[in-house]
Amino acid sequence: MNGWLGTAAVGVVSVAAALAAVRGGAVGQVAGKAPGGAAGEPAKIPVLLISGQNNHDWEYVNPKIEQLLDRCGRFDVDVTLDPAKTLADAAAIAKYRCFVLNYYGTRWGEVAERNFVAAVSGGTGVTVIHAANNSFPGWTEYEQIVADLWRDGTGHGAYHKFDVKMIDRDHPITRGLPDMKQHPDELYHKLVHTPGVQTRVLATAFADPKTGGTGNDEPMVIVLNHGAGRVFHTPLGHVWPGVVETRQTFDNPELDLLIARGTEWAATGAVTLPTVPPNRLSAEEQAAGYTLLFDGKSTAGWRSFRGEEFPVQGWSVVDGALQVAAGGGGGDIITVDEFGDFELRFEWKVAAGANSGVMYRVGEQHDAPWRTGPEYQVLDDLRHGDGKDARTSAAALYALAPAAGKTLRPVGDWNEGRIVVQGWHVQHWLNGVKVVDVDFAGAEAKAKVAASKFGSMPAFATLARGRISLQDHGDDVWFRSLRIRKS
Repeated sequence: MNGWLGTAAVGVVSVAAALAAVRGGAVGQVAGKAPGGAAGEPAKIPVLLISGQNNHDWEYVNPKIEQLLDRCGRFDVDVTLDPAKTLADAAAIAKYRCFVLNYYGTRWGEVAERNFVAAVSGGTGVTVIHAANNSFPGWTEYEQIVADLWRDGTGHGAYHKFDVKMIDRDHPITRGLPDMKQHPDELYHKLVHTPGVQTRVLATAFADPKTGGTGNDEPMVIVLNHGAGRVFHTPLGHVWPGVVETRQTFDNPELDLLIARGTEWAATGAVTLPTVPPNRLSAEEQAAGYTLLFDGKSTAGWRSFRGEEFPVQGWSVVDGALQVAAGGGGGDIITVDEFGDFELRFEWKVAAGANSGVMYRVGEQHDAPWRTGPEYQVLDDLRHGDGKDARTSAAALYALAPAAGKTLRPVGDWNEGRIVVQGWHVQHWLNGVKVVDVDFAGAEAKAKVAASKFGSMPAFATLARGRISLQDHGDDVWFRSLRIRKS
C-alpha cells in the first residue's frame, strides 16, 4: 500500500500523452513499485481512491475500501484526500487504471476536472460508490460518467436489510455471482438518469414501501462506457457519521467482492476474482460435499493441540482470517474433528521471513503434531532459511519432497493451498499447480522417511485418521477459506 497522496504539483504534460507513455511502456507498473505478482501471475492493478470530503463517514469507509481491494491481492491502492491537487498532475495520474470515487464535496477546479475527464475518456476506469453519485450538479461530463445520479426527486427509505438480485449474469462482473441476501444498507430510489447516456443494469433491489421505498426494483449495479473508459457504479455503501450500526454495511464480504470485481472490470475489461467471498463455499463445492473448517468469524471447530479449549493468546480472528501472532505463545491448534481420506483447500499468507505449516492426520499420543502428521510447509521462501532447501520451502512435503514447478505469490498476498490424501498417497498443490505427489506406502518414500529425522518416529505418517493442525512457529501467519471434503 502506498502512502497518502495529495502533494502532487500541477503538471503541464497532457493526459493523452501521459497515458500513452505509461500504457505503451511498463503497463500496470506503479512508480516506486514493482508491477506485482510472481512469475506467471498478473500484475497488480494501480488504482486511485479519491476521497477527502463526503456527507457520509468517508473516514471510516476509506480504510474499508482500501482493505477490500488490498485483501483480494489484485490491486495496488493509492489514496488522495486532495483530489484538486492530485488530479491536476496529468503525468502522475496516468499510471492509474481506475479511479475509485468515494467523494462528495467541492469542485476540483478546471485543470483537475479536465484531466479526470480526459483520463476516463482515454481508458481509465471508474468505480462510483454510493454518495459519489450525489456530486457536482451541473458538471456535464461528470454526470455523463456517473449516468444515474442523486438529484431532485431522488430519495431512500429506512436503513435496513434487503436482497440484491443479479438480473444480468452475462456480464463479467456478475457472471456466476450469487444474489446478495439480506445486505444491510441504504436503498437509493429514483436516481436521475443523464439524458443520452446508455447504461446496462446488472443488479436491482426491491424498494419496499414498508421501509419507505417506491415499490419498484431500483438499480444497484450499473455499468457503462465513457469514451474508452469503463464505469462501474453501485449506489450501495452507506455509512452515516455517528451512526455505528450503519458500519455493518461494509462488514458484508459480498459487498467487498462486488466492489472488487467491479473495479477489476472497470480497470481491465475482465474479471479474474472469484465469485464467492473468502470463507464461503461455492455452489460447486457445496454440491461436491465440502464443509467449512473456519467461518471467518469464530474459532469454533478448533482447539489447542492436546488441550480442550482454543488458545487464549497467540491466535485470533482478524479481518476474516485465522491469525497466529508473532511471539504470541498460542501453540499449535488442531481441528476438533478427525479425518481419514480428504481434500483440504485453504488460503494462506505470511509476514516477511515467516514460517508455519499445515499438518494432517495428526494424533495426540506424542508431544508435537509433527511426530505423527506430515506437513505442508507455509513459508516466505525469500527471507527464511528454509527457503534455500527445496525440501523445506513453501508447499513442500516438509523435509521429504520438494515443491516442483511452483508459483509462490509475494509476501502479504494470499496463496491457494490444497492437500489431497487418499490412503497414504499425498498430493500438495499451490496456486492451482500440483507440486508434490508422494505415496508413503512406496519403497522410495519409505526410504526418504527412514533417512530423515522422521525415521526415529515410528508413528509418523501411519495413522488412518487424524486431525488437521495449523502450526505456531512464532511468526505472523494468516489462514482463511479452510474447507474440506471427506472422500
